[in-house]
Amino acid sequence: MKTPDDVSAMVRLKGLGWGAKRIAAELGCSKNTVKRWLQYGDWRPCVTPSRSKKLDGLSDFLAERFRRHAGNADVIRQELAAEKRIHVSLRTVERTVAPLRRELVAAARATVRFETRPGVQLQIDFGERRVEIGGVATKVFFFVATLGYSRRLHVRAFGHEKQESWFAGMESAFLAFGGVPREVLLDNARALILHHDPASREVVLHPRLHAFAKHWGFRVRACAPYRARTKGKDERGVGYVKKNAIAGRSFASFAEMEAHLEAWTREIADRRIHGTTGEAPADRFARDEKKALRPLAGTPPFTTARDLMRRVGSDCAVAVDGNAYSVPWRLIGEEVRVTVGNAIVRVHHSGREVAVHGELKGRHGRVVDDAHLAGLVGAKDRPVPTAVDVMAATVNVPLPIPALLRPLAEYEAAAGGSF
Repeated sequence: MKTPDDVSAMVRLKGLGWGAKRIAAELGCSKNTVKRWLQYGDWRPCVTPSRSKKLDGLSDFLAERFRRHAGNADVIRQELAAEKRIHVSLRTVERTVAPLRRELVAAARATVRFETRPGVQLQIDFGERRVEIGGVATKVFFFVATLGYSRRLHVRAFGHEKQESWFAGMESAFLAFGGVPREVLLDNARALILHHDPASREVVLHPRLHAFAKHWGFRVRACAPYRARTKGKDERGVGYVKKNAIAGRSFASFAEMEAHLEAWTREIADRRIHGTTGEAPADRFARDEKKALRPLAGTPPFTTARDLMRRVGSDCAVAVDGNAYSVPWRLIGEEVRVTVGNAIVRVHHSGREVAVHGELKGRHGRVVDDAHLAGLVGAKDRPVPTAVDVMAATVNVPLPIPALLRPLAEYEAAAGGSF
C-alpha cells in the first residue's frame, strides 16, 4: 500500500517522461505496482473485499444475548452451537461483539454528575494509610466527611474503623460544621449496614446506626453495592487527604498528627479553589450552606460504649484495639468485662470495677497503674514496659537487659549449693 505522496511522485515522474521501470527503481517498489497506480491516476484507499460470514444476519440475536450474559462471549458461542447449529471459534464471536463491548464498558463507566442543594447531603468514608508516628510505621484510619454542596472537609484520625469510630467522626463533623445535614451518604460498611440487596436496593441498617440517625435527625443513604463512585465527592476527598495532608510526613505522636490535620483542613483544604465549583469551600459554605444546616440546638452526644470480654494475660493487662491496659495482677487468667466509651476504658470483674484508664489512640501503647502490681514479687523494682519499649520490640531494636530482682546469694541458699 503506497501513500498519497508516493502516488503523486509516480504521476509527476511519468509526466517527465520516466518509464515504469525507472520510477520503480527510484521509489523502491515493483514495476507492476507503479503501473497499477499510474492506471488509477491518483491515490485511493484500499478496499477490503466483502466476504460472507457465518454470523451475518444475527446482529439482533448477538446483541440480545450479549446484554443478557453481561458480555460473556463464550456463553454466546455455546448458545450459537446449541440453538443455531452454528459452530465458530471464540475469537470469531469476540470480534463480532467488539462494538457491543465498547458500548457496555462506556455504559458502566458513565456517571451523571449529581449536585445537591445546600445543607442536603454529607458524604462520609474511611481511608487507611501507614504513617510514621514516633519512629514506627503505624496503620491509621482517616475519617473524611465532605459536604455535598460546598465541598468543605472534616478529617479525623482513628486507630481502628469500628462502629464507634464512624459515630465519633460524624458527631465531630456536625460540631465542626455547626449543624446537621438532611441526609448522610455512606458505603456498605459491615459496622453500619447489615444487608443491602443489589437488585431490590433494600437496605437493612444496624440498629445502633438507626438510633444514631434518629438521635441527630438525619436520613441514611447507602451507596449501591460495588459502586463507590456514587459518593465520588468524598472518594476524592479521601485521596486528597492521603496525597496532600499525609504523604511523606512523619509525626512524633498521635496528638501531633491530629493537630496537623486540623490545621491543614483549616488553612489548606477549606481555602483552596475547588476544581468543580471554582470557589473556596469555606467561602461557599459561609455564604450558602451554613444557614441551610439544621442547628444543633444543644443536642447532647450520642453515647456509644462497647462491652467486650477479655482474659487477663500474664503481663497483668488486657488488650483492647491493639493497646494494653493493666489490671490487678491477681486476676491473671480470669475473664473480665471491658467497657469502652467516652475515651475511657473500664474493667469489671464479678460486678466490681477493678481498673479505669484513659483510652489510648493508635496502637502498641501500654498503660500501667502501679497499684495493680502491689504485692507482686519484684514489682517495686520491676521495669514497667512503655509504649516506646513495645514499638522498639516490633522493629527488633535491642532493649537494655534489666538487673536481676534478687542477688544470686539468695538463689544459692534456696538451692542448697553454689552455682
